[in-house]
Amino acid sequence: MNTLKTVFLMTLMMVLFLFVGYLLGGSQGMTIAFIFSLIMNFGSYWFSDKIVLAMYRAKQVDRETAPKFYEVIENLAQNANIPMPKVYIIDDPTPNAFATGRNPQNAAVAATTGILRGLNNQELAGVMAHELAHVQHRDILIGTIAATIVGTITYIAQMAGWAMMFSRGGSSDDDDRGGISTLFLLILAPIAATMLQLAVSRSREYLADEGGAKISGNPLALASALEKISAANEIKPVNNAGPASAHMFIVNPLHGGGVMSLFSTHPPIEERIKRLHRLAGERV
Repeated sequence: MNTLKTVFLMTLMMVLFLFVGYLLGGSQGMTIAFIFSLIMNFGSYWFSDKIVLAMYRAKQVDRETAPKFYEVIENLAQNANIPMPKVYIIDDPTPNAFATGRNPQNAAVAATTGILRGLNNQELAGVMAHELAHVQHRDILIGTIAATIVGTITYIAQMAGWAMMFSRGGSSDDDDRGGISTLFLLILAPIAATMLQLAVSRSREYLADEGGAKISGNPLALASALEKISAANEIKPVNNAGPASAHMFIVNPLHGGGVMSLFSTHPPIEERIKRLHRLAGERV
């Protein structure tokens, strides 16, 4: 299913670029967009993890530079029976974490300094086990590609807005058609971005919670960690966090109530905690 989702996302990116190219430059614009979409698809598959890590200024650590944290990941990776991922730390006081990479052999996990300081050892193990469950379930690629695509769509919408604002010359009919097309793009882009984020389904967080609880052997520690991380992100989100990559984190760093909650890629934190408590009861 995740392979099909990845193919769908990459195909949708190409279609979107062709559509935008046609609106902005006709057949010539479509040709340029086609070449650009091929480059973007190649880059998304091979380099999207590096782009996301660079976005949050994550620094790679090893057994010497972060011995306790590295050992936690090493033990959990052995429990999950997956290759040891690369380990990164983000210098940010707000607790949060995510996993990225195109497959278990090329995976990376990242945690903020806030999560290393604010959680006890059991809670930290629960959080990182959740991220390794994403690696184990092979759904990190689609999350990473979605982050790249949504960011690109947002950039296209901004370009279209500037083009409409500063466009000059041509007949009034041409201007009207161009204005309508650009306005349509401005409306379409956020909708497309939302649809892409919804493709990264909420169910994967429930499955990762369950998988993380099994890997760490302590669902209640993960439940406690989720409560702490959620409360901290309500006060201050992770630096540089945006809609394009919010779905990658264990807890959504961006909060919106009302109608916006319907479009969240994360299920309600209360329901996740409730399920973990129920899982703990079943394990007793």
